[in-house]
Amino acid sequence: MLHYTAMGSAAEALARLCDPSAEVSAHYLIDRDGTCFQMVDEEMRAWHAGAGAWAGLEDINSRSVGIELVNTGAEPFPWPQMRALEGLLPGIMARWSIGPEGVIGHSDMSPARKQDPGPRFDWRALARAGHALWPEGQGGEGDFGSSLDRIGYPPAPPEDRLAAFRARFRPEGAGPLCEKDTRRAACVAQAYDTNRRAPA
Repeated sequence: MLHYTAMGSAAEALARLCDPSAEVSAHYLIDRDGTCFQMVDEEMRAWHAGAGAWAGLEDINSRSVGIELVNTGAEPFPWPQMRALEGLLPGIMARWSIGPEGVIGHSDMSPARKQDPGPRFDWRALARAGHALWPEGQGGEGDFGSSLDRIGYPPAPPEDRLAAFRARFRPEGAGPLCEKDTRRAACVAQAYDTNRRAPA
């Protein structure tokens, strides 16, 4: 699961993530320059996800590897940081048999509470490297909510689910739900269905 720190520096993020009184942690932190810090063994539970669900699964803290990216949430993710992430993910995915459909953002599993990694994160680049899903094109007709259920989004207010979906799969979207959202969601849902059926 990918997060942004919402902090200005790695030093600030490390101080908080390593402070027991903060009651928050992650397995990895990647700085803007690509420096990667491991703070929790992958076999251990890290407190990075909080309340939420994905694809019908709950207790995501016990089911995920948390990766924090140093970013305020209002800036692009720099190339060295993305390259470091692309270098880190294959090993994690292989060790834990995670397919590209299993690489998600914090807002995916908790759309009512979280916005990270946000619309500035380049999911398309991550998908080109084989580490996430980014289906191209638009799908056919379909119910938007049902498509989001198939993708894995948990129940939440409709406006929060729409915002989370757009941040991930249609960052140019704005305004009320429209046909482009519905068709894009149908396309994404089909891709998730296909990947989940594929042999490991």
